Amino acid sequence: MAASPQTERGSALARLGLRMSDWFERWFPDSFVLALSAVAIVYIAAVLFGDISAFETAQHFGSGFWDLVTFTMQMSLIVVTGYAVATSPPVHRVIAWLASAPRTGAGAAAYVGMFSMLSSLVSWSFSLIFSALLVREVARRVKGADYRALGAAAYLGVGSVWALGLSSSAALLMANPDSLPDTIESISGVIPLSQTLGLWQSLLTAGVLIVVSMWIAFKSAPPESAARSMKAMGVDDAPIVRAAEKAEKPGEWLEVNPLLTIVVGALGLAYLAAAVRDGGPSVLLSLNNYIFMFLILGMLLHWRPRSFARAILAAIAPVAGVIIQYPMYAGIVRMLTESGLARQISDFFVAVSTEHTFPVLVGIYSALLGIFIPSAGGKWLIEAPYLLQAGNELGVHLGWVVQTYNATEALANLIHPFWMLPLVGILGLKARDIVGYSMLQFIVHVPLVLLLVWILNYTLSFVAPAAN
Repeated sequence: MAASPQTERGSALARLGLRMSDWFERWFPDSFVLALSAVAIVYIAAVLFGDISAFETAQHFGSGFWDLVTFTMQMSLIVVTGYAVATSPPVHRVIAWLASAPRTGAGAAAYVGMFSMLSSLVSWSFSLIFSALLVREVARRVKGADYRALGAAAYLGVGSVWALGLSSSAALLMANPDSLPDTIESISGVIPLSQTLGLWQSLLTAGVLIVVSMWIAFKSAPPESAARSMKAMGVDDAPIVRAAEKAEKPGEWLEVNPLLTIVVGALGLAYLAAAVRDGGPSVLLSLNNYIFMFLILGMLLHWRPRSFARAILAAIAPVAGVIIQYPMYAGIVRMLTESGLARQISDFFVAVSTEHTFPVLVGIYSALLGIFIPSAGGKWLIEAPYLLQAGNELGVHLGWVVQTYNATEALANLIHPFWMLPLVGILGLKARDIVGYSMLQFIVHVPLVLLLVWILNYTLSFVAPAAN
């Protein structure tokens, strides 16, 4: 019997996902154009409603352009070194083994989403890179899997629960007295991880989001008849790991010999061992140590310098958008903060809040600001002083203020190309190709997260910060 049009197009959610994907592929602009548009919108708003002149605002954009140079380099190296590790023969075999689990397109989307979210609770950068490479392998193996839906599923970690996990910038900052600015410590004191990441309310929120996100990924994945493969999206589906080569000339001997890799790798491991000895295992989660660890691991896993160098070269193209667009957003941050616009927006939300509505309004504000300041740690430094002070005055559990921020600031990531850039670079796609499916998640996540932070706030009691 011939399948009906409804059967061929899948469930109602799958049909909605296809329509949204088609619409965004047609109308969603390139991520660089979005960055330029954000610059223009914030500039006009800062001039009209801010405390400084148009000329001064332009100066802040220019000077702020360089504020994220270090972070831009760190993000580029995270992609490059993570790609090198993942494409090494040993790790690629693990990824291939993981990719052998799903059998259907819908199951593959849910499976990739689960891997992305669970791994993001350990490290958002690991999740971003390895999930992208898992998608490539799954797409090669699972007939009928939609490459766009898989890409959106791989982004769920950064777009949903990562900030509720071990690499949460805000929670780690608040728990570390050595890095906590005096302007924040004088308001809240140190907030231990047990009062942020360790709260059962926080763990419940993460669990609910993981289950709901996997269900949406499963139900919205298009059936095989409507799915678009890697090849259909114009992406080469050839394996990314190449066989080892032998030296053909005397000058190439060191390129295929592991001698130098062993020497440099031993030096790197010695440094990392000393860092762990002095600061504990958590020091490896800092961006610099994390990148350095992946650099050394990548060299050792590739074993031969030529293999590692080729992996690095292959990873350069995916970071092109990062290099030019991240500084644009740095300029936006400077305009928002120096004009006083960010503070005006926050004052409005704080002024209309009560003890019970405060988490919801904090969530709305954080998600809104995240559209223009897509940097979790940097944005918390901007928001923390007045959000924590308002929490004190209203009698809201300060650890829950931090976790409300963490749960809601990730919402904007689902539709913002800032964090998508490394992922889509590895996938060989553009943000418009996956944002339709991530928008579907966004539509569900926003009311769900706001409901959770509101209801769970009733289960917590205010604890006055310790005197400083």
